Amino acid sequence: MPGLAAMTDAEPLIRFHQVTPGGRAPQRADRAAGGTLPTRAFRYCESATTASGFGWLVFPPIGLALVWDGSEIHWTWDGADAWHPLSVAQFPGFRDQFDGAAPEGVRGFSPPLVGALPEPGLVNLWSGLFARSRPGWSLLVRPPVNLPRQPGFEVYEGLVEADRWFGPLFVNLRLTRTHAPVRFDPDLPIFQVQPIPRDAYDDAALNAFPVAEGLGAMTPSDWADYERSVVAPRRGGQCPLGRHATEVRRRRRSAVA
Repeated sequence: MPGLAAMTDAEPLIRFHQVTPGGRAPQRADRAAGGTLPTRAFRYCESATTASGFGWLVFPPIGLALVWDGSEIHWTWDGADAWHPLSVAQFPGFRDQFDGAAPEGVRGFSPPLVGALPEPGLVNLWSGLFARSRPGWSLLVRPPVNLPRQPGFEVYEGLVEADRWFGPLFVNLRLTRTHAPVRFDPDLPIFQVQPIPRDAYDDAALNAFPVAEGLGAMTPSDWADYERSVVAPRRGGQCPLGRHATEVRRRRRSAVA
């Protein structure tokens, strides 16, 4: 099986370093979106399940909470006995652990866990992870796919060229409510990481997007593909549920074999 051997020998798409203690490790994203997808979507909608399972879920390294009064942000964490004004804060006890393990020239540069950004209500939150991607690949940091949004914050998306830049895997958040705590549970994912080949977002590739106008621009090949994908399954008044999903899964099994 040369295809499987080549895949096994290749550099991993991503390599995580979990450097803060006690947190939940990243996990492969679930095609059922943690069991929240409707059963019909899970069985028959391959586009939804493929998107849900694309990448890895990342969790907070510790349980914490933020509260924003419209001007200032305060924070607390599991085990703390009070709320503290937030400017920039370290993972509890991590600074000493970092300095004890780091080479001399790196000591004193442990990444902060959480920090208030200059813009009102914006926060930077570190996952407790470092990440490195396969050469030529970047990491898309985005909200968890098809999971219900946690209340009180929104995740800003970002593309990290983690094959060239090695450092903390973090996310920027926008708090969306005031005067009430926003909880970050260590067992609930805060974002999803997806591998993206750098060529996919190159300007030259993205700027080349021809638009064919009108039905007259449809080629015989276009019509044949439309007939095969949309019309043929519906002839006779029937359209088997999950036909496309079955075809995609069959192709995947054949590719592995």
